[in-house]
Amino acid sequence: MANIVDVLNSYIWSNYLIGLCLLVGCYFSLRTRFLQVRHIKEMVSLMFEGKPSASGVSSFQALTLSLSGRVGTGNIAGVASAITFGGPGAVFWMWAVAFLGASTAYVEATLAQIYKEKEDGQYRGGPAYFIEKGMGQKWYAMIFAFATIIGAGLLLPGVQANSIASGVEHAFGISTSVTGAAVTVALGLIIFGGIKRIASFAEVVVPFMALGYIIVAIIIIAMNVEQLGSVFALIFKSAFNMEAGFGAVIGLAVQWGVKRGIYSNEAGQGTAPHAAAAAEVSHPAKQGLVQGFSVYVDTLFVCTATALMILLTGAYNVVNPAGGFLVENLKGVEAGPGYTQMAVETLLPGFGDAFVAIALLFFAFTTIIAYYYIAETNVTYITNRLRLPGLSLLLRVVLMGAVFYGSIKSASVAWGMGDVGVGIMAWLNIIAILIMQRPALLALKDYEAQRKQGLNPVFRPSKLGIKNAEFWDERVDADKQ
Repeated sequence: MANIVDVLNSYIWSNYLIGLCLLVGCYFSLRTRFLQVRHIKEMVSLMFEGKPSASGVSSFQALTLSLSGRVGTGNIAGVASAITFGGPGAVFWMWAVAFLGASTAYVEATLAQIYKEKEDGQYRGGPAYFIEKGMGQKWYAMIFAFATIIGAGLLLPGVQANSIASGVEHAFGISTSVTGAAVTVALGLIIFGGIKRIASFAEVVVPFMALGYIIVAIIIIAMNVEQLGSVFALIFKSAFNMEAGFGAVIGLAVQWGVKRGIYSNEAGQGTAPHAAAAAEVSHPAKQGLVQGFSVYVDTLFVCTATALMILLTGAYNVVNPAGGFLVENLKGVEAGPGYTQMAVETLLPGFGDAFVAIALLFFAFTTIIAYYYIAETNVTYITNRLRLPGLSLLLRVVLMGAVFYGSIKSASVAWGMGDVGVGIMAWLNIIAILIMQRPALLALKDYEAQRKQGLNPVFRPSKLGIKNAEFWDERVDADKQ
């Protein structure tokens, strides 16, 4: 299995995908005139605008739902693996792909809002929907839907479960099989409740866990504040081959920084648009801007907190591609949550192991729930097009099985399978949003024009020449009546 996964990743995560992610982020940043900078204040204010409806969730609930997918094991174990295989410079490239990716996140989320549908009394949308409606390519939409069901429903949950199980075992000595079984049962209780229960759960848990984690990170940083300047210098020097000790991994710094950055913040991956489509808003650009800010929360806040704790305390290893280690501060410790546990434990003895394990439990568990919602949305898409009953129940059983399986497998296999899922979705989604960018850019221009007039922006797709946005056309007709 490990060999098969490695071969697949060598093709999927080639330098072409790394370069594509960076170039697309640059391109959309230019096309939107760096909305991630211009509209930063707007992004924050829009988070708290709007209320849930009978069919949709509030902007804040949609944000926390997407953050529950973004803020997960990638923020703890993913940062550790990026540093292990790419050196400290990988952190810079995680920042870079987050900054550029905020514009990509806007485009994909806005497209999801424009082309969303109301199915079974709930808003549904995502790449499969906007590919079919915007591109007119139903076959491509089906491929994405099936790929996402496999990725989010089978391959990605195991990564999160593996990190939960290993973190709990390290902190409390509980076997991975016991933790896996407990997480699987808890997951079942949540996912059988539908999007409303999932959104309500995420709305409470996500802000609490992220804030608590960042507070502890600030304490760690404050205790090492005199080293902060040298750590930032190390990150920047390593990123641009100005640090002799990490010259052997300069190319890997870019590769692993972008790879783990995308895994963590999901910009361009095609997963976050599903949550964005569920929001009740008056204009698609509103939720697009909110989703752009969620990339900042994930990488610039939470991932940076992890990276600084690890680097300030020296709780990391760096692998030498030629064999052995360039840095080996933690002998025998596999890249993952153990790095962060050791980092916190170094300065707060008796607290670090348990705290990181609990944080990881919340981070990863909410991410698994988000994966279920993403996979379920694509199951709904396929079911309504092909009339295939029973897929939702099958998805729940498969996902719960994947969670237990991931809990007891090695970390390298679990992460490798997750990378396959992320890579396939990223290829399919990025190509689609490049082809379909026009409606999202028109929506931004329209939103900005209405804001300049002092209006609360309302979306009228026919006025902008956007076709097949049936949900919004029907809403306009209803308002006229």
